Amino acid sequence: MAKHGMRLLLCAMLALCAFAAQATTRAWLDRDRIAAGETATLNIETDQATLDSPDYSPLTADFDVSGNSSSRQFEMVNGTSTTKVLFAVALQPHRDGVIGIPALIVGRERTQPLSLIVTPAAASPVAHAGDAVFIEAEADAQSPYVQQAVGYVLRLYSAAPLVSGQLDQDPPDGATMQRVGDDLQYTREIGGRRYTVVERRFLLIPERSGALTIPGARFSGQGVGGFFDDLFGDGRKDLRTNGAPRVLSVQPPPANAPQPWLPLRSLTLRYLSTPQSARAGEAATVTVEADADGASAAQMPELALAAPAGAQVFADPVQARDNFDGGRPQVQLTRKFSIVPARAGTLRIPGPRIAWWDVRAGVARTASLPDIVLRVAPGANGPNAANAAPVAANPAANDTARDGLRLPFVQGAVRPWALAAVVFAFLWLATLWWGLHRATPPVEAQVDAKPKPDAARSNKPALAQALAKGDPEAISQALCVAANAPDLDGVRAKLDDATQQSAVDALQRARWGDGNIVSALAALRSAFKRGPRWKAATAKAKELLPPLYPPG
Repeated sequence: MAKHGMRLLLCAMLALCAFAAQATTRAWLDRDRIAAGETATLNIETDQATLDSPDYSPLTADFDVSGNSSSRQFEMVNGTSTTKVLFAVALQPHRDGVIGIPALIVGRERTQPLSLIVTPAAASPVAHAGDAVFIEAEADAQSPYVQQAVGYVLRLYSAAPLVSGQLDQDPPDGATMQRVGDDLQYTREIGGRRYTVVERRFLLIPERSGALTIPGARFSGQGVGGFFDDLFGDGRKDLRTNGAPRVLSVQPPPANAPQPWLPLRSLTLRYLSTPQSARAGEAATVTVEADADGASAAQMPELALAAPAGAQVFADPVQARDNFDGGRPQVQLTRKFSIVPARAGTLRIPGPRIAWWDVRAGVARTASLPDIVLRVAPGANGPNAANAAPVAANPAANDTARDGLRLPFVQGAVRPWALAAVVFAFLWLATLWWGLHRATPPVEAQVDAKPKPDAARSNKPALAQALAKGDPEAISQALCVAANAPDLDGVRAKLDDATQQSAVDALQRARWGDGNIVSALAALRSAFKRGPRWKAATAKAKELLPPLYPPG
């Protein structure tokens, strides 16, 4: 019983360990940067089978916590069911600055710590303060350049909680406009009144210079009404509003701008890995990363390394990671290069360079990295390989033991065991070919018509034993073996004695029911008392293979 209890306890502990290893819990913010007076939503997702909300008490020191909600999601993937629980809570900071969000306890796990950047209170749209619903539009550049990526943000403010609605934004003439990301929803205080804000982001790229007019957005929907709406209606209130159009002044590319034209807010390059040394004929790896603010991966020029004299450069495909900040694209490019030096010595690899235009400062800039200087040692199979390290008294023997054999028309060294394997394989194939194509002599020439004395003596006891037992089948088999014949007709044809031939005929008649088996056995015993007598051979059989041992 004690052993059984220990086994159950061990199984339970293993099951708990497996569950803990498989369970995942993560936390994230819908925005990591907000203004004072706004709220950010903290999301916590777990696959633990729990209905208890996380312990939010560690947050109350720096935030007002409200809007606690939860939802469950069931998934079936490849026959395995998974249930996830999503908790969400609104956080309104008590101060500005960088505020840490500590790890929270969720069931048997803890979330990872986060941080939220809170900027001073944004300028409130005083003109609309007190309105039930209104729209605010903002562009991150008032005078952008042609082909510059501009982040355009729409904010819908509603004093009443929204039940349904439609927010529309028409694209302007002379620019492309693309919606990016999902809508954000948070609260913000304006003039002492709390508004629910729905934020929608767009990517705007001007196509020509001059004035660019962005039409105002439109909203129509319903919100939760007040006391009298609940008393005399269905509890809902119609909401409609139109935003004011925005006009941007688009600048043409400057005459001194580098080509290709690349307007950005920032661009940085850095090495993720650089080799300190290399060997001739062997690849050394260099990894470069580029971070650009104001462009997508499709707008960026090629991230490349120039091939220096005495080396080749092979580039892997670019790994790109796009994201958006306030509607403005940002991209991180990573690329790995393999540099293969051709000879020993010092190799200088020019660092990458990308020319771009700083749209905030209005100047041309170049992002660059320093050159890479490699000390290249002789390659293992290069012409100077023997001089790369001290050798023993017999350098040729050392080179052969280390590098193998050198064969013409074969690149690199060949190990002795590999060469021996090839030789043996060739000899085996040659032997197989010889055996298949060697002419096989006719059957008649392979067997002597008359057995040799040794063979006759070896078959005589078997025939004598069969005659003594009186078994017709055994007698027939012994005669066929002695004559090397397929049947008794073949035996009879090879016999040189008429009495023995008559005895074989009698045996055949007795076996097939047309004779007396007793008289046939008597005739066989009398005829073969001294063994069979065979006809003389007309041709000497040719041996297939020479004897294994020479005759003594």
